[in-house]
Amino acid sequence: MEGFSVKTLEKICVFCGANYGKEESYVKAAHRLGEVLGKRGNNLIYGGGSLRLMGCVSTVAAVHERQS
Repeated sequence: MEGFSVKTLEKICVFCGANYGKEESYVKAAHRLGEVLGKRGNNLIYGGGSLRLMGCVSTVAAVHERQS
């Protein structure tokens, strides 16, 4: 996809389950996604959940956005 970059996408919608899941890798992936979105300055659109996987993505994104 020539000429495509993640920064081109200013707003990204994320939907996560209401649990952490059975695998620790789910939490690690949610944390990494939040980190990447925050550092790149993308706007995270989500249902407002602050618990479990969705909370992980949103909290980490907010922390990294403030640090950038």
